[in-house]
Amino acid sequence: MLAGMSRYADLKHRAVTTFQRHVANPVLRRLPLQTVLETTGRTSGLPRRTPVGGRRVGDSFWLVSEFGERSQYVRNIRADPRVRVRIRGRWYEGTAHLLPGDDPVARLRGLPRLNSAAVRALGTDLLTVRVALKRR
Repeated sequence: MLAGMSRYADLKHRAVTTFQRHVANPVLRRLPLQTVLETTGRTSGLPRRTPVGGRRVGDSFWLVSEFGERSQYVRNIRADPRVRVRIRGRWYEGTAHLLPGDDPVARLRGLPRLNSAAVRALGTDLLTVRVALKRR
């Protein structure tokens, strides 16, 4: 049974990431009010921009990764935690922290509803990410 679930999660991951990479992300990245996380590519060193859903709370920006350690932006954060986040059209620099001990389902309850529903429905390995934003 576990092997079947793993295969299902693998197929789901491939289908969702293919759609996001080739259809959703190129469109969403260009929307001026879409929140975007910019990491540095761990191999290329180039900026990588990923549309995300999350919420700023004080000097932190919170989000939940759908695929945890398998997400490319999470892998980039592991290599270099310095990131930028575009919130409501304005860029903020910060340091990302991966929080495997946090309860991502509980965290989603405090984040934007539509994105949280999509993350719960499409995700297979949720992981909380907190970005400590630098003060200006």
